[in-house]
Amino acid sequence: MKKKLELLEQLQEADKGIDEQLAAQNGHRTAISRLQEELTALQQALAERQEEMAALQQEKSALEVALQTELDNIRRSETNMKEIRTNKEFQAVGREIATARKQVADIEEQLLQLVSRIDELQTGLDSLLCDCNECETSTTQGAAEMQQAIDSLQKSIDSAVSGREAIAKSLGGNLVRRYTQLREQRRGQALAEASDGSCSGCNMQLPPQLYNMLFRGEEIFFCPHCQRILILKQGQPS
Repeated sequence: MKKKLELLEQLQEADKGIDEQLAAQNGHRTAISRLQEELTALQQALAERQEEMAALQQEKSALEVALQTELDNIRRSETNMKEIRTNKEFQAVGREIATARKQVADIEEQLLQLVSRIDELQTGLDSLLCDCNECETSTTQGAAEMQQAIDSLQKSIDSAVSGREAIAKSLGGNLVRRYTQLREQRRGQALAEASDGSCSGCNMQLPPQLYNMLFRGEEIFFCPHCQRILILKQGQPS
């Protein structure tokens, strides 16, 4: 029976090691996800800025077309004025030219403001693009390093699982099932050390008779409070 208790301890240590390595793997996966989320956020922000820039450039092109149209209208009107013979027609064309010139001034003012916005946005775009490129590089490198760690951990886990299966096979199915059930119920700790008359798993006092029987090592005993399998580490009392 002592041998089975030793095997149960080995099984719990193996499971603990596997759990720690699985947790480390999950930690690396979470870190990779965070890196990718940060990169995605930057890429999305960059795309939004680029869309805004495209809209501003389109607006600028439309204003430039409108400006050129007004300038062409002014030139035509000025050319037509040379052929006008009546004062009434001259005044009418003059008003058209004045209106067109006002339109030109308005459009030029809009263009100036728009160019200022474009320049400001371009500065932000350049900075964001730089950040995005740096983040992409660090994400690629970081993800590769963490994936390498995940793969290395997996090899260690596979080896540990093989060792665990060998231990479990030596213990027998019924005892392993009981151990597994307790482990699931007690947050991964199916065994607890009995020390100074108490169970280290739940810190409750053990019945004196049960505690004394543990020293014999003839049976597997369970804590009457938390149901964990009890193991004794100290020497027999004098």
